[in-house]
Amino acid sequence: MTELAVEGLVHDYPNGVRALDQVALQIGAGESVALIGQNGSGKTTLARHLNGLLRPTSGRVLVDGNDAAGRRVAELARVVGLVFQDPDRQIFSGTVRREVEFGARNVGLRGAALEDAVKTALEQVGLAEEVGTNPYDLGTSRRKLLALASVLAMQTPVLVLDEPTTGQDRTGVARVREVVESARAAGRTVITISHDMRFVAGACERVVVLRDGRVILDAPPGEAFGSANWETLRLTGLEPPPAAVAADRLGLRGIATEEDLIGALAAG
Repeated sequence: MTELAVEGLVHDYPNGVRALDQVALQIGAGESVALIGQNGSGKTTLARHLNGLLRPTSGRVLVDGNDAAGRRVAELARVVGLVFQDPDRQIFSGTVRREVEFGARNVGLRGAALEDAVKTALEQVGLAEEVGTNPYDLGTSRRKLLALASVLAMQTPVLVLDEPTTGQDRTGVARVREVVESARAAGRTVITISHDMRFVAGACERVVVLRDGRVILDAPPGEAFGSANWETLRLTGLEPPPAAVAADRLGLRGIATEEDLIGALAAG
């Protein structure tokens, strides 16, 4: 069980752009948190501080109370697994099996434990029949699922997903949601960066909104997507999920998903 904390985090890129500006955030072990906001709001920059790919200009990132600045990327990768938005920046092996094995081997899995981790990860993303396939013979959406499997097999206590549903059809989105739910059930922390508000509302228990490198809202989905925050969302180029809009028109509060809306109507 791993807790994360961000304290006064500032990140300036070499070109002078301040991507994060005094970000403070705590994420408890086992939470499912969405980071949302328009492009350039600082979401991916924040995520890359969690596993050491980026280092703070000032402020701190704490992993289980220890400053991440004093830990190597390889060490942090055993704790925080990051699935890139672009799978082609992550995939390099000649077969699906080797791709998924690579990270798991690096965190020390061997023998039956390794085989089980690879098998389970591939089954979770629907690629169990593709073990001998060259990753670049898969379409982009399935390469995204492969990249997800390669991190799942590492069994890190924290899982960070950068735009996991982009380019996915309904089946792919359902698989990603099942992965998030399974990880949560296992006590893993899941952090999702997404522009898919419907997915966020259904898969995450907490929504953190960033704008210009600052956190401007941190609330459960029912509150974050409530009408009181619609203008805040629009300032970040986002719209609430349809279920939240429908619920508001019906005078219902605290509802962000179709499932909750249907439940409220059935009970009403």
